[in-house]
Amino acid sequence: MTLLSCRGLRKEFGGHVVLDRLDFDVAEHEVVALIGASGSGKSTLLRCVNLLEEIDDGTIHLDGEHITDPRVNPDKVRQRIGIVFQAYNLFPHMTVLENIVLAPTRVHKVPRATAVATAREWLARVGLADKAGEYPDRLSGGQQQRVAIVRALVNSPRLLLLDEVTSALDPELVGEVLSMIRDLKSEGVTMVLATHEMGFARQVADRVCFLDGGRVLEQGPPETVFAEPAEPRTRQFLSRIIEAGRL
Repeated sequence: MTLLSCRGLRKEFGGHVVLDRLDFDVAEHEVVALIGASGSGKSTLLRCVNLLEEIDDGTIHLDGEHITDPRVNPDKVRQRIGIVFQAYNLFPHMTVLENIVLAPTRVHKVPRATAVATAREWLARVGLADKAGEYPDRLSGGQQQRVAIVRALVNSPRLLLLDEVTSALDPELVGEVLSMIRDLKSEGVTMVLATHEMGFARQVADRVCFLDGGRVLEQGPPETVFAEPAEPRTRQFLSRIIEAGRL
């Protein structure tokens, strides 16, 4: 079943075309990794899907609903899509628990006791049960990022978008976040992740999409895209990644 369908997406910033008639689909329970050079459109695509950026042309459908229809309430759509960025964006004056229950109680009107129970359950699942009462600045970067992912998951989103969630972390902390994403995959969470972690994309993704010039230039199973890329531009990109020791 197709959960997300993007057709002919176009997005410009100051006359610069970032997405150029891009087509992109995601099936339910699929994990798709977006790879490509900086400026290829990965983050912009995620922001457009979450309606944080308004597209200039094209359509986006979620569960068959045309979510880029001007009559659609974007806040209602975002309740079904979780997004996590490079920066953790946790409120420093609130405890971990309060950061997590804020949206469920204020936006979704979930009873506080229910929201707290769900938050504690998720924290236990990611090994942070003992951090519920801590403030963000008392956590490591990896722990803060896991809290940010939990905050996106407590609302039971249909789709989880992850935008370079390990790029701001020290190398030794990357593993704990990637381990969490592996666990989410095993639970059937539908995810689209923009990443520079090629080894991880190879291990966890069901499909890899190589973006270049604002389009999906090549896509397929990781073993095919990484081992036998069909497009010269894909081969060029991956050869540089290999030379840098990142694949």
